[in-house]
Amino acid sequence: MAAPAELIRPAGDPRIPRPFRVVGVRRETRDTRTLEAVTADGHPMPFAPGQFAMLYAFGVGEIPISISGDPADPSVLTHTVRAVGAVSGALCRLRRGDVFWARGPYGSSWPLDEAAGRDVVVVAGGIGLAPLRPLVLALLAGRERYARAWLLYGARTPEELLYRRELERWRARLDLAVEVTVDTAGTGWRGSVGVVTTLIPRAEFDPDRTAAFVVGPEVMMRFTVAALRKRGVPTDRIFLSLERNMHCGVGLCGRCQAGPVFVCRDGPVFPYAAVERIFAVREI
Repeated sequence: MAAPAELIRPAGDPRIPRPFRVVGVRRETRDTRTLEAVTADGHPMPFAPGQFAMLYAFGVGEIPISISGDPADPSVLTHTVRAVGAVSGALCRLRRGDVFWARGPYGSSWPLDEAAGRDVVVVAGGIGLAPLRPLVLALLAGRERYARAWLLYGARTPEELLYRRELERWRARLDLAVEVTVDTAGTGWRGSVGVVTTLIPRAEFDPDRTAAFVVGPEVMMRFTVAALRKRGVPTDRIFLSLERNMHCGVGLCGRCQAGPVFVCRDGPVFPYAAVERIFAVREI
């Protein structure tokens, strides 16, 4: 579907939606697709790892989705989308040549500069690997800036693992330790079985000089934070992406308010020390 010429706006204001044309669709799991798109108005969307964009499926609606592409190549806008509602379902049905609209980028980013010289531990649960993929790519691009690096990834089943070929490439590297586990597996699975927190004791890192980055379901993040704290990682060097209940992207609708913060405006990336109190309250 072509973008009406009169609706195309110049780049610069992240509040204004712009058209993007799909150039690639990759099936990740039964209900998850990775969309690669290029700008239809000549202006890419540079972003920092951890930021998100508002994606609009024409005639259906708009949702916030973390950008999962390579921050070194903003010419391609990449999102990994799970079909869980009307808008995400419409986005997952897009094919090469289709157009969707996007505005952004929005939100805070992963503080990789603060991790320079430290051990880095990345912990992802399920589709939580998508917002962490740009961080991993940036980490590998500047690998000499960091000490030891670990990626700990868990999913419910082997069929629900994201980026399988990329995980294999990362595993083949000598400068990134990758551990993958699943909650349940059939006879064909040769890897670890158990929740992702069971991988944390295996990771060799110095808690006094470690920065940890965590994304996943909230129950997974709670237990992961507890496991990292048990290892001695300070709460101000554990970073989470909350991303819950975001709707407008600019802090106007109030749906993502969690205590005194608006997740879309003040986050979605937070040091755990800044949100420890509100994160412990499930009703917020």
